[in-house]
Amino acid sequence: MGRPHKKRNVAYNPNVSYFKPRGIPMKELSESVLTVDECEAIRLADYEGFSHEAAGELMGVSRATFGRIIEQARKVVADALINGRAIRIEGGSYRFVDTERRFGCKVCNHQWVLPCGTGRPENCPECGDMQVGRVGPSESKPSECR
Repeated sequence: MGRPHKKRNVAYNPNVSYFKPRGIPMKELSESVLTVDECEAIRLADYEGFSHEAAGELMGVSRATFGRIIEQARKVVADALINGRAIRIEGGSYRFVDTERRFGCKVCNHQWVLPCGTGRPENCPECGDMQVGRVGPSESKPSECR
């Protein structure tokens, strides 16, 4: 038995959990399971266009581990497309993380949100004052977004 999987950072919660081929009744379909972390890997690599190294950093895993995750995810999707199977999105080793940071102005009390990786704002977008800082808890954010 191998060691347990490290929880992968997932920033996108899919709105849907099931895809099926049109025109085939559910009782006649077999299913393929795509885990939530595999779905995130497809989103990052194939939809957003991140390199395996950058996507691995976002998910909190190595480039090699990301490569294994995306390879398995693509196999699941290909199997479903080629063999007319339904895809159920569930399970996996993951944790949802925030991808945004909230800032506030100490002068005018204006609050705004910026995505991770954009740096600290120099001034308030509302009043232009330089007395700005983080607002709210950051416990659920990954370390690179703090």
